[in-house]
Amino acid sequence: MSMRGLLRYRVLWCVGLLFVLGSCAAPENSTPPPAPQTVPQTVQRLPASPTAPAVPLRVGVTPNYPPVVFKEQGNITGLEADLARGVGEALGRPIAFVELDWEALISALEGGQIDVIMSGMSVTEARQRRVRFVQPYLQIGQMALIRKSDRVLLGSPSLLLRTRQRVGFEAGSTGETFVKTNILQAQHVALASIDAGLQALRTGAIDVFIHDAVTVWRLGSEETEDTLTGMFSPLTEEYLAWAVRQSDEALHKDLEAILARWRGTGRLQELFRKWLSFHVGVN
Repeated sequence: MSMRGLLRYRVLWCVGLLFVLGSCAAPENSTPPPAPQTVPQTVQRLPASPTAPAVPLRVGVTPNYPPVVFKEQGNITGLEADLARGVGEALGRPIAFVELDWEALISALEGGQIDVIMSGMSVTEARQRRVRFVQPYLQIGQMALIRKSDRVLLGSPSLLLRTRQRVGFEAGSTGETFVKTNILQAQHVALASIDAGLQALRTGAIDVFIHDAVTVWRLGSEETEDTLTGMFSPLTEEYLAWAVRQSDEALHKDLEAILARWRGTGRLQELFRKWLSFHVGVN
């Protein structure tokens, strides 16, 4: 099998995990998804009024995570942006995106500056103590990006876990948690963003960059990428979900109902095919 065929086979192998939520036990360093709940199939809408327009739904985002949420020509776009606009349609409310630094999202939610986080956030026990997650919409995991020239030194999970080289991660992410918990002998390097991590890897400032599978799939599949390659074996099992305030039971109930309906109608899968085509092999 050619290297290109092998890469496609390994990427497609990962797809088997992607759309099955809770079908297998999570490893110790990950958080299992919340237990399935029976959700209503109706959504509470604000009463219409000819004189009082609907209150905007303030959606907190950190648009630096393509194709999940990012900026293009000054506009917020991506999978989460389309999901947010769909939520607005279902609720009969306009959407107002609020751009924040990643580490400020939860504090802004708690403080009432935003109503929901829709920014590719992974479910973790620490975050569950502060926010109320909606049922996860996507299963992912941490993966590693390396330079193609370093395949021999770092080309397997076992070699990665024993490395003493410089391992980078995005500050405040679950990648940071994984590195500090599992790659103990490495030199840990916190980076401000995905772009900063990729740049550090290309220029030799770090030797490995750990991030979500979405980032690794995207970079590893780009025809123009001649420097970096992905290690496509998942290092963790994680779930992306939206988050609301602990006290916001009404919005939580509405979002659960919307997701349940979208799964039933196939709308969620359509958006996955649109934004994750590099992963599922759809042109």
